[in-house]
Amino acid sequence: MNTNDEQHGNNARNNSYEPHIGRESHVVPGHFGEPQKVTHAQYSQGNAAAHPTHPLLLLLHGWGSNEEDLLDLLRIVAPYNDAIALRAPLKLAESAYSWFHDAVPQREDLDCDMYAAAAAIDEWVSANIPANRNVVPFGFSQGAALAVHVLRLNPDRYRAAVALSGFIAPNVPAFASEVTLKDDELAERNTPVFFGYGLEDAVIPPYEFSAAAAWLEEHTWLEEKRYRGLDHAVHMEELGDIRKWFVTHDIASGLL
Repeated sequence: MNTNDEQHGNNARNNSYEPHIGRESHVVPGHFGEPQKVTHAQYSQGNAAAHPTHPLLLLLHGWGSNEEDLLDLLRIVAPYNDAIALRAPLKLAESAYSWFHDAVPQREDLDCDMYAAAAAIDEWVSANIPANRNVVPFGFSQGAALAVHVLRLNPDRYRAAVALSGFIAPNVPAFASEVTLKDDELAERNTPVFFGYGLEDAVIPPYEFSAAAAWLEEHTWLEEKRYRGLDHAVHMEELGDIRKWFVTHDIASGLL
């Protein structure tokens, strides 16, 4: 085993999350909060070290999509960054996957599934990406929710986050403790987060966006962008704003 392999192994052993399983789901077979494991990843450059001096972008897709969904966006907003797109573990149909046992779980179901999926992502990062490589989660919808939640689990591991049309689990679940969700530590770090969403979104209720923005304002260095005429999607104006935000926070270069 080489030095990097040893480092990856140590990281994986240090991130051990206890499962917190809830009720049975009637949407996706299984129980909310069942332990998950990420087994498929796609690399934008054929490997994760084509541009090692720039942060690595960790792409997290939404409900019913797959690991190929966000790669084209990164070729627009950050062509000089490496990216790894993860496939969610729960299969809905051919080429359609989910991180949660429902499109947008509620209350304790959301707490349990969010924790399980974020733990799976953080464990994959620990096992596969060197600890000295900056990582920026970049997600849409369910993936946006998880781009934020991994910050709460392991705030010192992630350089920044991009959350598009997402939501959060605002209440600390009954099973969580300061060991599992490190919100106070996250607030102290002032981690940059770009949070963008459409004002015509018919999938995520407006109050979910308001709650997420309020929580992020309190716990991160928030850049909130709201877009008139945009539904549950991403458009060029938003991509342009992300490009500018990347340059401002020294995540990507050569874009302006």
